[in-house]
Amino acid sequence: MEKTIEIAGQKVRLKTSGAFALRYKAQFHKDYFKELTKLVPLLKVYEKVQKSKSKKNELQNMVDAMNLIDFELFYNIIWTMAKTADPSIPEPLEWLDQFETFPIIEILPQMQEMMTAMIATEKNLKAVNPAVTP
Repeated sequence: MEKTIEIAGQKVRLKTSGAFALRYKAQFHKDYFKELTKLVPLLKVYEKVQKSKSKKNELQNMVDAMNLIDFELFYNIIWTMAKTADPSIPEPLEWLDQFETFPIIEILPQMQEMMTAMIATEKNLKAVNPAVTP
């Protein structure tokens, strides 16, 4: 799957492929799929946010979510997606330094479909979103 997003006014190509998890492990010495399991508690908090009727509870749930987020994981994932799309990009810190800002909260929703596509079957993806073509 491939898409182009905008980060701090720059167009960035992102791509996932069969080699994505191996590229992630080669660069960061961590298993990509094991790293994703760190997101499970975050999903539970997200569900609470969605069900929340009270602004006070909503704010507390958002604070809880922020405490659970490992932003390094998302930086690593997006770098690997960018590296998969363009092998010439520099090492992660050098690549991140080229952006004046890096609004990860705005970028995450754009990465989500690609992350899901790597762990879901094509049949499951189409059941969730018929327009998705992995």
